[in-house]
Amino acid sequence: MSALFEPFTLRGLTLPNRVWMAPMCQYSAAPEGPGTGAPTDWHLVHYGARATGGTGLILVEATAVSPEGRISPYDLGIWNDTQVEAFRRVTDFLRSQGTVPGIQLAHSGRKASTDRTWTGGAPLGADDAHGWQPLGPSPVAFDAGHPVPTELTAEQIREVVGQFADAARRALAAGFEVAEVHGAHGYLIHEFLSPHSNHRTDAYGGSYENRVRFALEVVDAVRAVWPDDKPLLFRVSATDWLEEGGWTADDTVRLAADLKEHGVDLLDVSTGGNAAGVRIPVGPGYQVPFAARVKAGTGLPVAAVGLITEAEQAEKILTNGEADAVLLGRELLRDPSWARHAARAAGAAVHVPDQYHRSV
Repeated sequence: MSALFEPFTLRGLTLPNRVWMAPMCQYSAAPEGPGTGAPTDWHLVHYGARATGGTGLILVEATAVSPEGRISPYDLGIWNDTQVEAFRRVTDFLRSQGTVPGIQLAHSGRKASTDRTWTGGAPLGADDAHGWQPLGPSPVAFDAGHPVPTELTAEQIREVVGQFADAARRALAAGFEVAEVHGAHGYLIHEFLSPHSNHRTDAYGGSYENRVRFALEVVDAVRAVWPDDKPLLFRVSATDWLEEGGWTADDTVRLAADLKEHGVDLLDVSTGGNAAGVRIPVGPGYQVPFAARVKAGTGLPVAAVGLITEAEQAEKILTNGEADAVLLGRELLRDPSWARHAARAAGAAVHVPDQYHRSV
């Protein structure tokens, strides 16, 4: 049997296979009005196509826990009940195709208020029609040309923790079965983790224990409202790719052990995003060794991501014990039915809609 198409159980949930969709922002929500932050027809068709293609778990793109937590004005959000109702349309369809719907809960921190990537992704100033002032752990800009964020007070940190919990409650009401806390790619939680971006001198800065405090508080708050039988994931950037002064692979293994104790069921292992201008040795499966190290060092289940494009490559990652699942990004943009094609080649099976019976 192909390892890719073996079911995988986390807590009380069994996922039909190990081919999962990584969160990828679509920048296609309304920036203002009653539908701000709510999924649209684009999202329904986009995610629906990957579900009909046999993907076992779809993690919906970074979904902001507050308006100021969006990366761009066009991001999805889950801070109000109108958004909840719109998400139900998506989750209902994914489940109808045998796909597990998951959501990534996010706050973009100092990297907030930017334009769409295909128009350059430049920062939008607070005086822009759709811009606002970003927040962060410290008044340190991400890069030249980016605004200096407003340093969060201890009270504001508690408010953000509460926003994550409220978002998790709404995600459950919206029909999601998996929640992922976004702690990667230079967004708010990652900014607290890394000494590159966290220069605080209070209980949330300095030592490793202080820098991970916010992440663990968010996980505790989400886990407290997320049902015991449903899994909680955490996405991490395993390294800042800095020679010194950044978050490291050793830190990630240590954090993974802490997250496991706090109720995280699987670590989604990526890298980078917190330091501008770094050189990343990109190549097929370049992030897999970081996932493998976490799995070997902690026993926490992991998902690997990063230029995983071929079924044979994905199969090897699983059979070698380097990860428990693979997350596909760009490859699923290119081929929504990647899972079905891989299953056919492996002599395995995935859900095929009745309407597509001629494709079997």
